[in-house]
Parts: sequence; structure tokens; C-alpha cells
Amino acid sequence: MGRRTAWWRVAVVGAVLGAVAGVPGAPALAASPSPSASSPSSATAPSYVFAAGAPSVTGTVSTGDAELLEPGTTYRSSLPSEGKVYYRLDLDSTSSVYVAATAIPPADAPVTATEGVRVTVQDADGRFCSAPDTATIGAGRSPRPLTAWGARTLPSKRSLCRGAGTYYVAVERVLRTESVPGDWDLELAPVLEPRLRQTGSTTEAPESWDSATPSPPGGGAVPVRGGGGFGSATALEQGVWRDDVRPGQTLFYEVPVGWGQQVYATAEISSAEAGAGGVSGKGLVPGAVNLALYNPVRGLVDDTSISYSGSQRSGALPAVPPVGYDNRYAVSGRVSGMRFAGAYYLVVHLAARVGEEFGDGPLGLTLRVRVKGEPEGGPGYAGESEPAGLFQAGPGSSSGDGAAAGDPGEGGDGVSGSGHGSVGMKVAAFGGIGAGTLVLGFLGVWVVVGRRRAAGV
Repeated sequence: MGRRTAWWRVAVVGAVLGAVAGVPGAPALAASPSPSASSPSSATAPSYVFAAGAPSVTGTVSTGDAELLEPGTTYRSSLPSEGKVYYRLDLDSTSSVYVAATAIPPADAPVTATEGVRVTVQDADGRFCSAPDTATIGAGRSPRPLTAWGARTLPSKRSLCRGAGTYYVAVERVLRTESVPGDWDLELAPVLEPRLRQTGSTTEAPESWDSATPSPPGGGAVPVRGGGGFGSATALEQGVWRDDVRPGQTLFYEVPVGWGQQVYATAEISSAEAGAGGVSGKGLVPGAVNLALYNPVRGLVDDTSISYSGSQRSGALPAVPPVGYDNRYAVSGRVSGMRFAGAYYLVVHLAARVGEEFGDGPLGLTLRVRVKGEPEGGPGYAGESEPAGLFQAGPGSSSGDGAAAGDPGEGGDGVSGSGHGSVGMKVAAFGGIGAGTLVLGFLGVWVVVGRRRAAGV
């Protein structure tokens, strides 16, 4: 009887602690194992994590049969090796709509540096509403998630694509020369940006901004685990963060950036262990580490690549302007991409070829993140974004009225948590309290049951 009682107690503890560990933001339990101890080898590196509950949609080879995409809903689809696939949008005449497509090659697929994915948004007459956007594999020649975006933006200098009606999203593979035939998985994220309450006459980007790169934050690093996709990105604020990354793995993080704020980030990759995995570790992998910054609608702002020869290396993203609505009128993608407040994504990929030269073991990754400036008032949207709350950062923000973020958090640069992150922390706190209460409740039951059994009741 005693052994069964002990088994029952262990089972209850496992179930309860498992529930606590599953609560978002419960670091004491969820992060107890070291990242390296639980990370799989590069041969089984985790693939892209799609948005939870994402419905499936099928791309069609003809616009006549294209399935509808609803802004605010993230979809799962697939991309053939050849030809375009189409999806349909039903748009009004006042809102801007963005569609990001993330294509995921199989982890073992042979790829070239130049192949990738291209996205366009077109009207019913086949005219492009924005320039085609293409994302390619790059010098690392490593299969990784590739994200490109298309848009119908209003107001626009273009006379095309202003009216309400049917539009189409076209997605295609490009420059496929050596890869084997086969579909790539695809995630589609259409987003709606409402019009402004008051439309100004300015249609020019700011002429100047502070392009000086500040020194990265110092101090001890806080352990963190990157997410496996945009939808599961790990929330970061200003500071120094420590993770592990394996060859072939891609990690996702999100940083809240308010109106008028600038974000800076550097990535440092550790030296490899000599002779790890039985390899010489004397090679050079061009473009081994890719660090990219994406805006809240998953549009690429800029990226940088780091070659690796076994010694520690670092790389910094180029300086980007403060977040501002009028940045959208700039020609440079590094400026025009900084058009929204909200969660900006840092995405880090370690090329699979690093494993061939230096072994499958994880390398240490240190991210240094700085957010400069006080959050300012937004442009004043006339409605709500889809999904709701996308273009806000900081407690007390409102995407509907474009209000500034609430009181900034601690730190000289006025950094505050994102609205998304703040909600997550509230949920985590509530869930943690509830789960802790549940643990105490079970412990109380143990005591009572144990005493009753000891007394022979």
C-alpha cells in the first residue's frame, strides 16, 4: 500500500508541476533544464512552429479558384517547387493590408544561395500593388524559414490598387536550380492596418534621423529560450540574453518598440569545442549566422550575416530609424520597414554546415538588445487593426487611438513592455498563482490522507 501511495504522490506532483511548467512565463519551472541539455541534435533540429490552430488553405494555380484569406487569421499552406499559387483578398477602399508568407524548406533539402520565395499583391487586372518582395537562402546555403511580404497600402502615390474589391496574393519559388522537387511548407499572415483619423498632407519620409549606433548593453546575460516561429517568439526587452543554438536551427524573439523608439541588436556566437563530434573544426562557413529584424507584420527590415571558423564572432544589425508612420514613404526598405509600433522580431539562424565542420553540439548565442528613446504618441488610427492590438507597444497603449505607451519601464532609454508582452505577463502571473494554489491544495490533501492512513482510518 505504501508503494502505491508513493506512486500516486509522484504522479500527482508530475501532473501539477507539468501544469505549472506549461504556464507561459513560469520561468522557475519551465527553464530549469539547461538549453543544451534538452536541445536536439542538428539531424533532428526542430522545424518551424506554425501558429497554433492555424487553418489550412490551398493555393491555386489560377486566380479563378483562389481561396479567401481573412486579415487577422494566420494560415498554413504549401508551396510547390514550380509555378505561382494564388490566394484571394476582399479589401475595402480605406485600409492597408499586408500579407507575409513564410516558406519552410525541409531540413535536409539541398538549397542554393540564390533560391527563395517571392510574394506580390495584385489587383483584379494583374497590376502589382507594391514591388515584388523576394527572400533568398543566402551565403550560408542552409535550409531555413524564408519570409517575404506583399502589400496594398493606402494612402498611396500609385493610382492603382486604391479601390475596394478583389485582390490576389501570388507566392512562388524563385531561382530554383539545384534543389530537388517537392513542396515547401508555407505560413500566411494577412494583416489589416486601419486608416488614420486625420490624414495629413505629408507623403515624404523624414529627411534625417540619428543613425549613430549606440554601444550594446553590458552586464550579465539572462538565460532564455528562443521560439520556433513568429507565433511562438520569445518576448525580450532591453538587456543581455543567453541562449543555445544548434546547426540548422532558427530561433525567434520579439522586442516591443513604441512610436519614436529605435531598436538595436547584436548577436554573439561562441567558440566551438575543439574536436567536437569527431570533426577537425578547421573550416570556414560563410554566412554561418544570420541575424534578421522583422517588423510587426513580418516584413524584413534588415539583416546581417556572420561567417564562422570556430572562434567566437559577433555581428550587429545596421542602425534603423525611430518608428514613425511616415517612414513608409521612404525608398529604402531599412527605413520604410520601421512604419509601425509593436513587436519587432529578431530571428537567428545557424547554418547546418556548421555541424559538418564543428560538430552537432550547440553553440552559445548572446543577444544584446537596446531600445532607445521614450515612446511617443502614435498617428491616431480610426479603427482597430486585425489582429487586434498589433501596432502597439507598452502598457496602456491603444492601437485604436494611437496613444503613446504608458509609463516607460526602468532604464535610461525608456524601455517598456509591449502590450502583447504585458498581457502575456498578466496571464502568466494569473496562471502561476492559480497553478501554485493548485499545488498547495494537493499538498494539503497529501497531508490529510497520509495522517488518516497512518492512523488506520
